[in-house]
Amino acid sequence: MVPFAGYDMPVQYPAGVLKEHLQTREKAGLFDVSHMGQVILRARSGRVEDAALALEKLVPVDILGLKAGRQRYGFFTDDNGGILDDLMITNRGDHLLVVVNAACKDADVAHMKAKLADTCEVELLDRALLALQGPKAEAVLASLSPDIASMKFMDVRDATIAGIACIVSRSGYSGEDGFEISVPADRAVDLAKALLAHPDCEPIGLGARDSLRLEAGLCLYGNDIDTTTSPVEGAIEWAIQKARRKGGAREGGFPGAERILSELENGPARRRVGLKPDGKAPVRSHAKIYSDENGTSEIGEVTSGTFGPSAGGPVAMGYLPSSHVAVGTTVYAEVRGKYLPMTVAALPFVTQTYKR
Repeated sequence: MVPFAGYDMPVQYPAGVLKEHLQTREKAGLFDVSHMGQVILRARSGRVEDAALALEKLVPVDILGLKAGRQRYGFFTDDNGGILDDLMITNRGDHLLVVVNAACKDADVAHMKAKLADTCEVELLDRALLALQGPKAEAVLASLSPDIASMKFMDVRDATIAGIACIVSRSGYSGEDGFEISVPADRAVDLAKALLAHPDCEPIGLGARDSLRLEAGLCLYGNDIDTTTSPVEGAIEWAIQKARRKGGAREGGFPGAERILSELENGPARRRVGLKPDGKAPVRSHAKIYSDENGTSEIGEVTSGTFGPSAGGPVAMGYLPSSHVAVGTTVYAEVRGKYLPMTVAALPFVTQTYKR
């Protein structure tokens, strides 16, 4: 157990990080992500459309077009076009459910209250959150709640699991098919025990969660994206729908719009890329990247790096100038005074298996 964002969190269980990682890729893994914030955004008018339009003032995402029972990835931006946090947004029919990162939870709630109080009520829920991930996740969950098998990626619905009323989304952060299950805090242990009773399900800690999401090319807030990175630099502009872009029905209107819309049109000066170090040694975050093997011209920095069990070698992500982002480009990372070659690689490092 280690401290993480003000919580005690499991880095690994007795099986260890490597086996937990492979368990999730091959069968099913259960993660406790209850440290994340679950927030209800409810328009004072009672209309979910009004809550959607209010939230669009803070995110460059099409919330108005999000149908009931569907979820969408997004991010809060600041006036400089930097990213305050990334989040998941669900249309629950009469309100929005927003899931935010643990380290940003208090700031995010304060941000929404400060900017949206005139039109919306903002409520931080006291609920736990479990993530069930892997190719056997559907079978594990369907053994307790058969109807969930009909859900598609990013569907959200109410479900009774082992007699417990839950909110289930078909989503996750491992690159695998899976579910995130919002459950009353006092029933979380009961739900976890019911899921872990299945022979294909094992508990998974933060160590494997990190290697799984990195192989899947997914950002960790505070490492790969933050207030110093724009969504376009961070290569997550796919989450900015046409309605919010130049010429769209609701173009701009979010913090940092001028910079972000300009980068969408003209490209950013730098970009997050996948990196494959040569050899077997992982290159860790904060390693400096150089254009030459002698380390004379610094051009970027590694933001995440580890050994990828499913990728069969070390994997990393980092930022490089636009001149060096083409797949196949060779760059060099400084590791203990040596300059190790890395190749710019396409993301993700493993094939994502979401149920479309």
